Amino acid sequence: MSNNPMIIGLTGSIGMGKSETTKMFARLGVPVFDADATVRQLQAPGGRALGPIEEAFPGVVKDGALDRDALGKIVFADPDAKKKLEAIMHPMVAEERIDFFNKAEDEGAKMVVLDIPLLFETGGEKACDKVVVVSAPPEIQRERVLARDGMTEEKFNQILKAQVPDDDKRARADYVVESNFGLDHAFRQVEAIVKELGEAT
Repeated sequence: MSNNPMIIGLTGSIGMGKSETTKMFARLGVPVFDADATVRQLQAPGGRALGPIEEAFPGVVKDGALDRDALGKIVFADPDAKKKLEAIMHPMVAEERIDFFNKAEDEGAKMVVLDIPLLFETGGEKACDKVVVVSAPPEIQRERVLARDGMTEEKFNQILKAQVPDDDKRARADYVVESNFGLDHAFRQVEAIVKELGEAT
């Protein structure tokens, strides 16, 4: 067996509890690559995505900081603008991911977690050895998401439309973490996954 760490893809639709589950893997010592956090870092003041974003969408960077609302309004309504933003961000995120893998390998990690919200939507599961899906019943998902600041029923439905349905994700997963029975219950599930996969590597 090579020294390459096993790649675990972690995903889940909006409001399913993926962020909390990611933290659980990290708590168990598994290196985690968080795609959303990487995007935020690249777009933060001083981040290397700011220049190209300002060039593509003049006016969305103000006083060295990205106006997320202004950018959101542009890309939310225009598929071409969204593609333009993705063409800036995806290669940068890919570079960060390679750095993350190299570091994990150098440190002798047995497994790593890729936390990617749109794993199935982007075909990212092909690069993973195992896929973990975080899931909860639709009514709990709806309640969690609509409780978020600035979230509307319309926005929620648009996001759902862009995501592979939860049932499909569950069917394609190697493991499902049920997030609707409390954090302790979820943590025990994550612990069992890490133990089982650790024994397999």
